[in-house]
Amino acid sequence: MANIYELRRYGKIAFLIASASVVALFLYFSNGLISDLSAQERERMEIWADATKQIISATSGTGNAGGTDIDFLLSIIQRNTTIPVLLTDSEGNILQHRNFKLPATEGDPRNDEFLKERLDRLRGSSNTIRIELAPGETHYLYYEDSTLLRRLSVFPYIQLLVMLAFIAVVYFAVLSTKKAEQNKVWVGLSKETAHQLGTPISSLMAWMELLPDMGVDPDTVAEMNKDVNRLSTIASRFSKIGSAPRMEPADLNALTSEAAGYMATRISPKISLRCTTAAGNLPVMACAPLLAWVIENLVKNAVDAMDGNGNITVETKSTLTGASIEISDTGKGISRKNFDTIFRPGYTTKKRGWGLGLTLARRIIEEYHGGRIYVARSAPGAGTTFRIDFPRATNAK
Repeated sequence: MANIYELRRYGKIAFLIASASVVALFLYFSNGLISDLSAQERERMEIWADATKQIISATSGTGNAGGTDIDFLLSIIQRNTTIPVLLTDSEGNILQHRNFKLPATEGDPRNDEFLKERLDRLRGSSNTIRIELAPGETHYLYYEDSTLLRRLSVFPYIQLLVMLAFIAVVYFAVLSTKKAEQNKVWVGLSKETAHQLGTPISSLMAWMELLPDMGVDPDTVAEMNKDVNRLSTIASRFSKIGSAPRMEPADLNALTSEAAGYMATRISPKISLRCTTAAGNLPVMACAPLLAWVIENLVKNAVDAMDGNGNITVETKSTLTGASIEISDTGKGISRKNFDTIFRPGYTTKKRGWGLGLTLARRIIEEYHGGRIYVARSAPGAGTTFRIDFPRATNAK
């Protein structure tokens, strides 16, 4: 049974690894595309810078004006309609700008402030091209990424979020489906068990009425009757699994004492079971048969953890938000990394265990009673304390 759940866990890990690999490949190719586009824009700006250099050289007389096709060079500059460009002299004065969406009309001082702010951002960035015109005369070309490149830079992350959301939806949908299937199996198994127990229990009850007439010792009959009634209670518990149980006001002290008292007479005499209850009543809303099953299950686990020798303490407490039960033992203990694992279906340290007891206990406490069950403290070789927290019911008995 445990192997099945281990395989399912490995399947989840494999799914997550495959999903991460797909996302990584997508980001790799997307970043490669963006890098190629950025390199192309850099080449375009270098051509733009070279055309600007030749025009300045030709018009200033420092170059060969007759051999320069000014119209062609101007067409290169004018064809740039997407990449914002700033051309400055060596002192940082802006000589020319293109493709910036200015905040005001031409001639407004706010435009100059806007361009200076953009220039300050671009200084020191990799989007800078040095233009050597003549010895001692240098211009600088600054450019921003085009709108297309900026959009493509953001697009992979948008798609990444969409992919992660899709993977999360698929993962939790599959997880919910599997959980629903498990619940149906547990519910079906529980109800079928209750149904199968019904007939022999009814027969045993009939025989119990005949035993006194057959001369059986009354004390023996009384003890046997307790166990037959307990079997009937167990069948009732199984029948309640999967359907909303009837929650009634109850005193947690009384329920705990009754469950602990029943177990005290049915465990090894080498194990000391002590029950301590809080002063007064502890009002809670509870389904008495299911809650008693949880307490008995925790006590049985404690007995198994101590190998037939040790101490078990069951204690109820009043808390600020309600009430609690603590069940402590002097057994083998649990490592901290397994504090939550032990509640997973299929996890067990017993040779013949199914690993469902604590799973059902958590479901009964959290889904039906609105409480919480967890390992309060434990360490290997130092025993374990389970704690169950309940909300308070003001109208309890």
